Amino acid sequence: MTTTTAKDPKHYPTLRNLQFSPIKEGEEQYIVLWDPTGLSKERLVLPLNYFFIIQHFDGEHSLQQVGALYLKRFGEFLMPDKVEQLVTDLDQKLFLEGERAEEARREQRAQYRESPLRQAAFAGRAYEADGAKLKKQIDGFFTSKEGPDFKPSENAGKPIKGVVAPTYDLKQAGPIYAWAYKELQESTQPDVYVIIGTAYAGLDNLFAVTDKDFETPLGVVKADQPLLAKIRERFPVAFEEDLCHQAEHAIEFQLPFLQQVVGDKRPFTIVPILCSFSALSMAEAPIQQSVEVFLAGLRDILKASGRSYCVVAAAELAHLGMRYGDKEPPTDFSFHRSMQHDLEMLKPVEERKPEEFTKYIITENDKSVCAFGLFIDQS
Repeated sequence: MTTTTAKDPKHYPTLRNLQFSPIKEGEEQYIVLWDPTGLSKERLVLPLNYFFIIQHFDGEHSLQQVGALYLKRFGEFLMPDKVEQLVTDLDQKLFLEGERAEEARREQRAQYRESPLRQAAFAGRAYEADGAKLKKQIDGFFTSKEGPDFKPSENAGKPIKGVVAPTYDLKQAGPIYAWAYKELQESTQPDVYVIIGTAYAGLDNLFAVTDKDFETPLGVVKADQPLLAKIRERFPVAFEEDLCHQAEHAIEFQLPFLQQVVGDKRPFTIVPILCSFSALSMAEAPIQQSVEVFLAGLRDILKASGRSYCVVAAAELAHLGMRYGDKEPPTDFSFHRSMQHDLEMLKPVEERKPEEFTKYIITENDKSVCAFGLFIDQS
């Protein structure tokens, strides 16, 4: 009989599913790592040779094997005490899989589920934490030279069924949000906003729904409990990963705008949904079927409720710059070329042809679309 011996994580470390981005300081390039799930609050800046090391922390390479690869790549020995210290530091920061990370996950899950609210995770970082200052900040997005101001919209008084808004840091992208929310401000106000964002840390399932109310510096946004109860009844698996809402920003970033632009006109509720699937995965029949079943079921539930609703897709198109894999900073030419590409890509969405939109992205091998699934949802 053959038995499998578990590998010691101290000697075969496994890096968690982290996000990283290149940064430059003078002529030197570094990599900054962070945890998109919020389990770790740390950020770690590594030189490129250390980034090479942790890329092999996959649970399959021993520290000795990593040292051999390092010698081959850089032509110098990797001292065992240095790599062991790196493993210890990563483990303490909760960047490695293991007992420490598992215990932290259990605590995080318990705290989230005991709380009646999904508390604001990015206030004070991506936008003002003080309510009065946040209101002033949002007004400033509208009146800035990049913003729409408060001039009348051609959609004034009309119902809007869906809108695509950014998911980027409000401090940098606020005026772009303002263009989207100006239309909602002047439209006929619905009863409920279905806000669909991306789970950037990934999901085991395709969708994650939560029934928690959301807190922001402007107050509490109520989740629509009757609608969410119907969704839970039909798709209970969609609530299994509601913990991912705790650290994801896409839905949170929409709420201050809704509160200030819409909330003072009539009460509203939200249905918060995160999703995680790509255009390429939609070529797989089981995934395509699961997505279609969920969206069809969601539409049925909304229609049967007899209530008016608007879908807010928290999504973006082209991502330009070295942070997103480009070799050079963007130029005016690359910006305008990308804009034309985005407009062409959106034609199937405007014509409500999700299959053609998916086909376009796969054919073009376009990886710059952030939150592909949300455009499918809107279609």
